[in-house]
Amino acid sequence: MSNKTLIVDLFAGPGGLGEGFSRFTYGGERPFKLAASVEQDPKAHRTLTLRAFFRQFDRVPEEYYEYVRAGDPSLREELFRQFRPERDAAIEETLGEPRTLGKKDDDQQIFSRIRAALKNHQGPKVVIGGPPCQAYSVVGRARNKGIEGYALENDGRALLYREYLEVLNEVEPEVFVMENVRGILSAKVNGQLIFDQILKDLKNPSKSVGQSNGSEYEIFSLVSPLPAAELFEHRAYARSSDFLIKAEKYGIPQTRHRVILLGVKRGLLNRDPEILDPSPNIGLTTADVIGDLPRLRSGLTKIANTPENWHQNLREAANAVKKMLEELTEGLSLPDGFPLNGSGASPVSQGGNFVPFNAEIAGITLSDESLRKWFLDDRIGGFLNHSARGHMPPDIYRYLFASSFALLNDGASPTSRDYHPDLEPKHKNWTSGKFVDRFKVQARNRTPSTITSHIAKDGHYFIHYDPAQCRSLTVREAARIQTFPDNYFFEGNRSEQYVQVGNAVPPMLANKIAEIVHGILSQPLKAKRGFRHDSEYAV
Repeated sequence: MSNKTLIVDLFAGPGGLGEGFSRFTYGGERPFKLAASVEQDPKAHRTLTLRAFFRQFDRVPEEYYEYVRAGDPSLREELFRQFRPERDAAIEETLGEPRTLGKKDDDQQIFSRIRAALKNHQGPKVVIGGPPCQAYSVVGRARNKGIEGYALENDGRALLYREYLEVLNEVEPEVFVMENVRGILSAKVNGQLIFDQILKDLKNPSKSVGQSNGSEYEIFSLVSPLPAAELFEHRAYARSSDFLIKAEKYGIPQTRHRVILLGVKRGLLNRDPEILDPSPNIGLTTADVIGDLPRLRSGLTKIANTPENWHQNLREAANAVKKMLEELTEGLSLPDGFPLNGSGASPVSQGGNFVPFNAEIAGITLSDESLRKWFLDDRIGGFLNHSARGHMPPDIYRYLFASSFALLNDGASPTSRDYHPDLEPKHKNWTSGKFVDRFKVQARNRTPSTITSHIAKDGHYFIHYDPAQCRSLTVREAARIQTFPDNYFFEGNRSEQYVQVGNAVPPMLANKIAEIVHGILSQPLKAKRGFRHDSEYAV
């Protein structure tokens, strides 16, 4: 029987949280093992299963790389056929097919798998996961206000955390980690803050689901320290924002702000848990994490998508944008060739499922050693999921204007009032103030914005900083910002890949949380220490 800590991953998506935990190492060993990963979306589940397969190997076979480079779905079964034990283990971990927590038939399969995985297991257990957040997000709530008769209490997605409670009741883990959007801190059901109820339920999940007996938990912040035990017999967090993690402060190249709760079984601790340490890599920029990727041109829609048409359109746009910028800024005189004169030769490739190394990029690596170790895998021979989407010619003008404006303004993107009248889109609300940042550049010298699933719908909020590329970010670039390693392959079409990346938890952040969880599980039992009060001073 393995002495590893077993992980149950709920609402797993493509596996960001699970990747961070499974990749954590201590003393040359990986102490966490995923026992069950539950996901309902078919394409995310397909990605999840492939990654579970990847993790079965000490040295991943070359056939895996051949498959992901080819990107041909029909070759997946051939890959799995060649490595049946590893395939079977991966399929078992991900429950064979997409499963939905709260759906009766699926629950039977989910709980059966969890019980089988944990049977006779004497070591620690951890539950991780983030219930879907659309009902709580600020954007989602704003959208729902426009739906006649909508009430959060009637939205089934708002109570999906109760399915999480059912699993806590079943597993009774030593530790759990629950992630959600910051909007959960202010969302209300029947006039009451839902977050207060969630905290109450998580402290005693068995009672919350109608069971009389079960483990109780203390809920801790991962970023706010507790006061000294000898000075406080009771601790209640003064602000719910104590649970908000601002990822960019901890070495994640993204201004991603999420609520993450750390639950620890009551009686387990003999000291306060550690908190995340601010990273020396604070302030990582877009160029730091995607600057080594191959330069691509965007595709074209509405006209023939040929390199010749694209370059002609780009040249015409550059001439127009130069004049617009000079017209909008009194006294501005830009050099000939601006904004393309400092970008090098314009790219000719639109990329693809696999973009091989070539003379231009061979040997280029990330400048930070820790980032290099995290992201790079020389065995790929290039980059996966690196395909530029197509844009309408008017949007290429706007993208070129936006990226050029950012070059001139220390990375700041133009707001709607900065655009030349010729570039204004035909949105009736364009001048209303509601679309001031409809087009946003992920500036070379700034920390990237939060990657969201909305990137699948359009790329206007995720414009590449290089004017000569004149496009939105690729799936691989978004995945880099989300800190997925380069050998992480996303299944499905490009839109489905974007959704998976946008909905994920950054694996590098999860890896840092795994270190804290490992520290909790590695400490001596509380019974061996007598200094801590039995009264609760965590939430």
